[in-house]
Amino acid sequence: MPRHLGLPRPEPTVLIRQVLLSGLKSVDAEPAAQQRVLAMETGFRRKVDDHVASLPQSDSSFEAFNTSPFVLLIHARQRSYSKVSEIERDILPAKQLSSMETSAGRMVEEVVFPVYGWECVPSGMHTPYSALDGKTRAGRKLLVASLKSGPRCLNDEMSENLADAVVNNFETWASDARAKEIDFTYGVLYGTKRQSNKKDWHILRNIDEKKRSSATVPPAGRWDSEFVDGGITVRAAARIGLDWWSYLGGELCFLEVMTALIRACIAPGQADATDYPYAIEDLGAIVSTEVVPDDYNVSLLQRSQIPWLFLMARHYCDHLVD
Repeated sequence: MPRHLGLPRPEPTVLIRQVLLSGLKSVDAEPAAQQRVLAMETGFRRKVDDHVASLPQSDSSFEAFNTSPFVLLIHARQRSYSKVSEIERDILPAKQLSSMETSAGRMVEEVVFPVYGWECVPSGMHTPYSALDGKTRAGRKLLVASLKSGPRCLNDEMSENLADAVVNNFETWASDARAKEIDFTYGVLYGTKRQSNKKDWHILRNIDEKKRSSATVPPAGRWDSEFVDGGITVRAAARIGLDWWSYLGGELCFLEVMTALIRACIAPGQADATDYPYAIEDLGAIVSTEVVPDDYNVSLLQRSQIPWLFLMARHYCDHLVD
C-alpha cells in the first residue's frame, strides 16, 4: 500500500541515560511524586500478584495452554529438539508471557488512572463509551482516552472503528459531561512514532474524512486534528509512549510509572556483571551502568535496579545514549 501523502515522518526518539538519572533524582526529591510512586507500587504489586496466581501452572492440564501444533514444531526445529520434555520447558513461560501481555494494559490503566486524577471507563460493549478506557474533566473540557499497550496493535478496521466511535458519540460524551470541548486521545503505553505501524495516525485521517465539512485542523503532517460541530469542539490526537505519559501526568510521569513498576516487580539484589555475555546482541549496551556515578544514590531504586530502568526506557525510544 502506498504511503499516504499526509502521513507525518517522525524523527527518532532519543533518550539520554544521564537525563533519566537526573529525572529519577527529581522524582526522588519531590514528596508528591514519591507518594504517587508508592501508591502505584502498591497497586501494581496487588494486581500482579492476583494475575500471577491465575496463570497456568506447571501442574495444569495440556488444554489450558492453548498451544498451536505448527508453532510447537517450528520452535522445536529452530532449537533442534528431539525430546518432548525439551519443548515442555518452553511452553509454560511462553504461555505466561502471552497471558500477561493480554492483561497488562488494563492492569496499568486501573492502577495509574486514579493516581493522576482520571477514572477508568467501564468497557461495556455496544455503548457510547465502549471505545474509551479513561476520562477526566478540566474545567468545561472533557478529556477521554482509548489506550493500547503497544505501537503495532491496530489494523485498518480498528482504526476505522475508533474514528466512528468519536464521530458517532462525541455529542453524547459532551452532553453527559456538560462539556463544550472534547479532547480525544488514542494513547499507546510504550513505543515511539517511528515504531508505530501508523494505523494510529489513520484514526485521525478517518475522523477528518468523516467530518471534513466541520474540520478546522486537518491531520496532514500532524499527530492531531480538530473539528467543530453543533457548538462542540473536538480535538483528537495520537499520543505514543512518552507523549502519552507526558500528557497524562507531566514530564516525569513516565519515570514515576516505571519506578513504581520496578519497585513492585524487581527485588533488590545483585546485578549482572558488567561483562555478562547476553544472548541478545545489544542488551549489554542497553543496560550498561557505566554512566552511573559511583556516588549516585536515590531512595526509590536500588543500584541493582538501575539496569531495569534502562531496559524499560529502551521501550520508549529509538536510541538510548549516554
